Amino acid sequence: MQDIANNLAVVRQNIENAILASGRKPGSVKLIAVSKFKPETALMAAISAGQSVFGENRVQEAKAKFADLRLSKSELELHLIGPLQSNKADDAVRLFDVIETLDRLSLAEALAKAIRKTGRMPKLYVEVNIGHEAQKSGVAPEALANFLHEIREKFVLSVTGLMCIPPADDNPARHFEKMKKLADQHKLTHLSMGMSADYEAAIRCGATEVRVGTAIFGERS
Repeated sequence: MQDIANNLAVVRQNIENAILASGRKPGSVKLIAVSKFKPETALMAAISAGQSVFGENRVQEAKAKFADLRLSKSELELHLIGPLQSNKADDAVRLFDVIETLDRLSLAEALAKAIRKTGRMPKLYVEVNIGHEAQKSGVAPEALANFLHEIREKFVLSVTGLMCIPPADDNPARHFEKMKKLADQHKLTHLSMGMSADYEAAIRCGATEVRVGTAIFGERS
């Protein structure tokens, strides 16, 4: 698993170079290592190389991999970066520190109930469908203001960030720039955008968190 340690070192250096090139403060971008579908051996190799922030797509997979591990490694931070079913809200709130894929009012209601029930309050990001792609979930950019207002007024939820996945067949930078404007407009401090192929561009456009999987762990089988 030496490759994972080496890959992490390369990605971290690339992140710092992009931060420097953007004139931003060193260390101002968080690396989320996307460990979905990866075995425990890969996860432990990343932890041994100093990685403490991970992203998972599915509640059940994350629970199987991290529930016990977090008892002995309190420094771990876990982000849900995949779609969340409302009936899994309780488990998600108990397990994750950040839920990045809030995208509809029914889920906001389920999360609000889960937060009251469990006493845990993970950070919440709204997923924005920045490219207006029919096959992707997320709130349309022009509907974001009303969505934020509704979840705050109806469910008393606090949103701290935005997340997006830009269209694969388009220049990601222009979508990242739109996301930065939306975050600034709504005074949201966390901006999760950029993956293995475009995280450096995302940093130049203002990302505060990047979600990198393949560049660290290799291609999924």
